[in-house]
Amino acid sequence: MCGIVGYVGPRDAIPVLLDGLARLEYRGYDSAGVAIVNGRGVETRKLAGRIPGLRELLACAPLGGSCGIGHTRWATHGAPTERNAHPHTDCQGSVAVVHNGIIENAELLRVRLEQAGHRFVTETDTETVAHLIEEAPGETLEERVIAALEQIEGTYG
Repeated sequence: MCGIVGYVGPRDAIPVLLDGLARLEYRGYDSAGVAIVNGRGVETRKLAGRIPGLRELLACAPLGGSCGIGHTRWATHGAPTERNAHPHTDCQGSVAVVHNGIIENAELLRVRLEQAGHRFVTETDTETVAHLIEEAPGETLEERVIAALEQIEGTYG
């Protein structure tokens, strides 16, 4: 079972996300990661391993911003590697996605998206969602997310 934490507010998001993920450690996981929205866009740090390792990674390669998401993962699609750890981004690095569940039609969607020019870097079903949002019609993020989710079959949260 995955752990998902999000934060939008006036404080630095990283301490909030790490605290939230630490509180979810009892659920078990094989990898962890965070994504932050800042002046450079969406930046991620992730690893195959535990929260203390993520803290060390962030100490060496810090992120700053007041909006972010964090995730701990039990691998279901793709091996427990840094590359497959969440969050996942689209081709532009403008959308970050975390997910708990299984996207049953991920392979079909992946083939279609690759034929349209999308570049996948993981073996996960979750990365498909980021690419669907990237190409979805709509003027707002909300409209694009709704359009993307209408294409997904499976269970997710």
